Amino acid sequence: MMPSDCGVLILAPVGRDAKIAASILATNEIRSHICPSLNETLSHLDEAQCLVVAEEALISSDRNQFASWLEHQPTWSDFPIVLLSMRGTEIDKRLSFLDGYLIVLERPFLASSLANSVRSALRARARQLEVKSYIEQRQEIADRQKLLIRELHHRVKNTLANVRAMMSATARSSGSVEDFTRDFSARIVSLADTHSMLTDDYWQMASLHKLLESELRHYDTSDKSRVLLEGPDVSLVADIAIPVGMAFHELASNSSKYGALSRPQGRLEIRWSVGSSGDARVVNLNWLEKGGPAVEQPKRRGFGTTLLEKVVAVQCDAKLELNYHRDGFHFAMALPVRETRLVPGY
Repeated sequence: MMPSDCGVLILAPVGRDAKIAASILATNEIRSHICPSLNETLSHLDEAQCLVVAEEALISSDRNQFASWLEHQPTWSDFPIVLLSMRGTEIDKRLSFLDGYLIVLERPFLASSLANSVRSALRARARQLEVKSYIEQRQEIADRQKLLIRELHHRVKNTLANVRAMMSATARSSGSVEDFTRDFSARIVSLADTHSMLTDDYWQMASLHKLLESELRHYDTSDKSRVLLEGPDVSLVADIAIPVGMAFHELASNSSKYGALSRPQGRLEIRWSVGSSGDARVVNLNWLEKGGPAVEQPKRRGFGTTLLEKVVAVQCDAKLELNYHRDGFHFAMALPVRETRLVPGY
C-alpha cells in the first residue's frame, strides 16, 4: 500500500535505478514509493503527483491501460512523468503516447538533475490541482445559483398565492373597507417580516424564536415584560415558516384585541420543546394567555381560525388544539420539523 503522503511513484524494476532514485529523492525530502510493476503503478496513479519511470519498464509491459488512463484524464489534469532513458538514444516510438507529459532524464543522471526534474513535476501538478479546486468552486457556485433561481420561482408563486388567499379571506371577514385595509396591511407586513428572515438564509430556514419575537415585540412595550418566550433553538423550513409565522400574527392580533395583551396586567407565555414522533422531530408549542378578560368561545370563524385549521394543520401536518378557557386562551401545536433544505448553507 502506498503511504497517503507519498506523491512520487517510481517504476524501474530492472537494476538499482529505483533504489537510487528513491534515495536521492529522500535526501531532498521528497517522499516516494517504489512500484514493482506497471499494474501496481496504475492502482496508485489517482493519488500520485508524479511518476518516475524507466523506459524499459514501459516497453516490456502492457501499456494499453496506462495509455487509456492518460488519455481520459479530466481537462484540468496533465499528469507529469519523468522518463529515465538511455543516454544518446532516441525515445522508443512505442512510447509516443507519452508525448506532452514527459520530462526526459538520460541515464546515468546526476542526483541534482533527478531532484530538480521531480520538483518541477510536483510544482506543475500543484498548479493543476489549484485549477481543479478553482473549477470545482465555480461549479459549486453555478449549482447554488441554479438552486436559488429555482427556489425563487417557487417562492414567488407561493407568495402570490398566499397574498391572493389572504386578500379573499380578509375581505370575507371584514365589515368595512377600513377594516379590510387595516387587517390586510398588517398581514402583508407579517408576511414580509417572515420573508425577510428567510431571505437572510437564502429562502431556506427561519428561527422559531425570531418568528415569535417579530410578531410579539410590538405588544411588549411596558417596563415590565408581559411576554415570555422559552424554548430551544429551532429552525423551520420556508414552507412551514410562512404559514406558522402568519398564524402567530393572527394569534397575537387576537390577543391584543380580545385576550391577555388587551389588558396592562395580562401576560402571554409561550413555551416549546422538541420531542419525537416515530422518526420525525416534533416541536410541541404551548401558547398560554393569563390575566386578560374572561374568554368566550368565538361566535364566528375568523381568518385566524381558518388559517390554523386549513393551512397550518394541513400544509404543515401539525396537530392543533384551541382551548377557550374562561381564565385564558390556550393554544397547543405539535409541529413536525423537516430538516431538508434545498440550498446548502454557507
